[in-house]
Amino acid sequence: MTDRIRAMFGERTILCDGAMGTTLYARGVFINRCYDELNLSQPDLIRSVHDEYLQAGAEVIETNTFGANSFRLLRYGLQDQVFDINKAGAQIARQAVEQLADKQAGKAWVAGAIGPLGVHLEPLGKTGLDEARAAFAEQVRGLKAGGVDLLVIETIVALNEAEQAIKAAKEVAPELPILAMITVDEESNCLDGASPEVAAARLTAWGADIVGTNCSTGPATILTTLEKLAAATSLPLAAMPNAGMPRAVDGRNIYLCSPEYMANFARKFLKAGAQFIGGCCGTTPNHIRAMKSALRAVDAQKVSAHGTAKVSLVSETPPPPIEQRSKIGKLIHEGTFVTMVEIVPPRGIDCKKELEGAALLAARGIHAINVPDSPRASARMSGQSLCIQIQQSIGVETILHYTCRDRNVLSIQSDLLGASSLGLKNILCLTGDPPKLGNYPDATAVFDVDAIGLTNIVQRLNHGLDIGGNSIGASTGFTIAVAANPGVPDIDNEVRRFAYKVEAGAEYAITQPVFDLRILEAFLKRIESFRIPVVAGIWPLTSLRNAEFMKNDLRVSVPDSILLRMQQASTPDLARAEGVKIAQEMLAAAIPMVQGVQVSAPFGRYALAAEVIADVLPKQQNAATANPTVAGASVTVATTEVSGAAVGNV
Repeated sequence: MTDRIRAMFGERTILCDGAMGTTLYARGVFINRCYDELNLSQPDLIRSVHDEYLQAGAEVIETNTFGANSFRLLRYGLQDQVFDINKAGAQIARQAVEQLADKQAGKAWVAGAIGPLGVHLEPLGKTGLDEARAAFAEQVRGLKAGGVDLLVIETIVALNEAEQAIKAAKEVAPELPILAMITVDEESNCLDGASPEVAAARLTAWGADIVGTNCSTGPATILTTLEKLAAATSLPLAAMPNAGMPRAVDGRNIYLCSPEYMANFARKFLKAGAQFIGGCCGTTPNHIRAMKSALRAVDAQKVSAHGTAKVSLVSETPPPPIEQRSKIGKLIHEGTFVTMVEIVPPRGIDCKKELEGAALLAARGIHAINVPDSPRASARMSGQSLCIQIQQSIGVETILHYTCRDRNVLSIQSDLLGASSLGLKNILCLTGDPPKLGNYPDATAVFDVDAIGLTNIVQRLNHGLDIGGNSIGASTGFTIAVAANPGVPDIDNEVRRFAYKVEAGAEYAITQPVFDLRILEAFLKRIESFRIPVVAGIWPLTSLRNAEFMKNDLRVSVPDSILLRMQQASTPDLARAEGVKIAQEMLAAAIPMVQGVQVSAPFGRYALAAEVIADVLPKQQNAATANPTVAGASVTVATTEVSGAAVGNV
């Protein structure tokens, strides 16, 4: 037990309060209101809730500030009132505690409630760790100004977020003790996959004064988690469960755990070593009153001893060298000019045409087949399925395009583990096109992470770890590709994102279709300081309409000179021939700048794609050998297709 916790609370059991939101909802506050803002507009209402919990026997009450951070308040246009809302929340709770002290003997404490930001942090999300720490610091400043006695960092779903919250608290208010609580799934693991033992070890190392678990699926899960926490830390423990899982009753979510049931588990928490016991969602003053009686009945004056065993954190398993992971990885490592052609999965279950196309391309010497993942948010056979069939039937290596659109982080990890187990070793990490662009615009998108976060996940799997830091037994051994779009209007943002992808673990890149070499050259210059091998995307146009679609609908940079050439082709055959010629010119000119080419096969014309490469491949191979700037660097353009077009959200 830390000295300041012993000085503040002694060694006896401390009863905390229950849910604020549940009580407010029961009093008629609509769920679409910003509950934190009520500290400013209805302070008497918040004060009355605190009073009820204190009268029920709670000795620690949490401020009404769980969501009072700039990210969550932004949804209500209140992001500029973070300090005021937190300060007011602390002052309201302080007034309630002081009035209790005036009326009766005994003492109560005010805990400043800090919940998660509600956004994904790097490496899985777009919010930087420094941004998260700054947001938490802003909240802590308000709570400190309002006079809290300690800080409660609760409902932690990702340990990297907890670390930033603890760092912010120590920077702004080092004098305030910190209670940090994780929330877990039915298997007692954090929602980022970390085990309770790992969470306890890390929270202890980061400087928490009390560790515990709250929210989750109810008292039984919390008890199991508490027992695991107890084995990994010597710090005081806390347990504050939901009143079970909510059930829909007459259109409302009702928590069905009775006060008696919660009281029974309060005794079990005590025996498991908890010093701080309270409730979370669904708990009311009635639950707290029953828990108070139960704890008094067992004379809870001293906390049970719990383990101090040192938990060893899982070590990484580095992946094999890139040249040992896949054929493409070996070619990239050797500096060979790589050739790829994109084959889009069929809309049904028959992939005979695609397999025949792969066989044709393999016979022409193409190194690998790129397989998009439901391009343009269309409903097609899974890319993973087609990749497996191509590799098993044709024997040519594939590169699986993998997007974040349709999968949460659990499904992403499951898919990638399965892909590696089945022999797919090349992954192109993409964000993916939003459903509104596809056949089913009302379909729900997931986007738990974007391409940067996905690259981080693949990199962690390559090092034998899931996103929670747990061992998966061995490296997945993927060769990691990412996308690049040199022709976007906001090139500064594209370069910045590309740098993040490289930092996350990208080993080569694939570009969007190139029609303007000046744009490609300018992009390559911008990324010189963090350059990885680049493969240029080439698209053989089939008609003037196709060229106009690329330029106007897909926002690909197609110069007017290209449009004029396609316009002058008087027949469909001449148009296709001109498109091939343009593609060959682009490829020949790009050879000195890149280490490979990805050619799309418009509308399933695989022979057309092979034709683009056929006449220039020997020159490409010679150039790759002779050009020292190419050797050892290979860029592959990552894209999604539209009717066979390699274009999408990277």
